[in-house]
Formats: sequence, structure tokens, C-alpha cells
Amino acid sequence: MRGLLAAATGIALVPLVLILYFLFRKGVGAIDGSFFSTDPNGNFLGDPGGIKSAILGTLEMVGLATLISVPLGIGVALYLVEYGREGRFGTLVRYFVDVMTGVPSIVFGLFVYIVLVLTNAGGSGFAGWKGAVALALLMLPIVTRSAEVVLLLVPDSLREAALALGAPRWRVVARVVLPTALPGLVTGSLLAVARGAGETAPLLFTATLLNGTNFDLSQRMNSLPAQIFADIGQAQDRLVGRAWGAALTLVMMILTLTLIARLASRRSRLT
Repeated sequence: MRGLLAAATGIALVPLVLILYFLFRKGVGAIDGSFFSTDPNGNFLGDPGGIKSAILGTLEMVGLATLISVPLGIGVALYLVEYGREGRFGTLVRYFVDVMTGVPSIVFGLFVYIVLVLTNAGGSGFAGWKGAVALALLMLPIVTRSAEVVLLLVPDSLREAALALGAPRWRVVARVVLPTALPGLVTGSLLAVARGAGETAPLLFTATLLNGTNFDLSQRMNSLPAQIFADIGQAQDRLVGRAWGAALTLVMMILTLTLIARLASRRSRLT
């Protein structure tokens, strides 16, 4: 059985290894000195430019989506675990969270497109903040479900001991439950961030594409997934190479964020 488990693990790792191999093989060749410092210029014959605007747009929209979805998702999970384990309302909320988890990402993009883009909400059509809203809707059920599972792992004896000492319920949650579950909450939030950072369809319907760098979230904004989608189907090898370089950059960004969060959670656990 140990050999069978090892063989199954090796088979499962084959696609991951192949993906990373092709990313490094085709992506490294597209990276040069100006790849991260220049914007796409729309030039199909000469130098097509780099991916600076796509990197900055991804960081801005995913960052705003994280600020929206992570506190709200953890708050919903706290309610489901601490106050609504057996109530009808808690069961209804948990059911809808499960339904949202299985909704395709393009549906969230279409929803935001109809509600916010077509109505010109906020005084503009396509906008970066609308892309962030679509990503937040996509990330919210992932954060909620992962946080709920982690919070359920906190022993009830810790809660009962704190309550027996006279601590109010909110202080027990803030001082006992959340610090104990912090590493798992960080990991679950990172899963949602990784999912949101790699989504293309919601951004095509909300933030669309933009060659230049834009820090105004009320205007159109570029992103790495949208840039990859636009470049990979082109006939020019330079544009296809830029798509591979952008894909490698996106993977390395998520890997770096994951390592930093793991180190931070390990340090908090030791202290």
C-alpha cells in the first residue's frame, strides 16, 4: 500500500511538473531587461512591449478584491461556526455559499457586467473596481468555506475555558478562536487570492484591456490573465512569447505571496 500511494502521488505530480517545465522553458526566453518596465504598445511588427501595466493592474484589482472578500468571508464563517451552527438561517447561508462555490467564473463576470457596466454605475462603463467586485464575488465563497472548516477545527474546550473565566463571546472569538485558526485562515485566503488572480472571464467583461499603465480604478485596467488571453492566440511569435512570460510571472507572483504568508503564519505560531 505504501508503494501504491507513492506511485499515485508521483502520477498526480506529473501534470504539475510538466506545467512548470513548459512555463519556465517558454517563459524565461521572453523575459528581458524591458519586459517588466514597459507597457504593451500594440505593435505587431516590431517590439510589442512588456507587461508592466498588466502586473500593476492585477495587483490593484486582486488587492481590492482581497480587501472586500477576505474580511467578509471570514465574518460569514465566524457567524456560521459561532452562532449559526444549527439554526435555519445558518443552514440557508451555508447552502447558498456552497452554490456560489460551484458557479462558473464567467457568470460572475456577466452579473457585474449587467448590473454595473451596462448601467454605467460610478460614472463609467468598464472600470478596474468593477473587475475587483467580480473577483471578490468569486473569492468570497472560497474564503468562507475554507475559513469555516478551519474554525471548526478549533477545540471547543478552548472556547469553554475562556467563557468559564468570564470572557464575553466576542472577546473569546477575537483573542482565542481567531489567533488559533490564523495559519489556516491565511492559507484559505491565499487559495482564494490564487483563484482570483488567475481568472480571465470576469475581467474581460468588467475591466477589459488597456495597453498603458493606469492607477485609476474607475477607468479601464489591464491584467495578466487578460493580457495572456489577448496574446496567446496571435500569429506573431513575439506576442505568444509575451503570453508565456506573463504566465510565468503570474505563477511566480502567487508563489512568492504564498511563501511570504507561510513564513508569516509560522512566525505567528511560534510567538
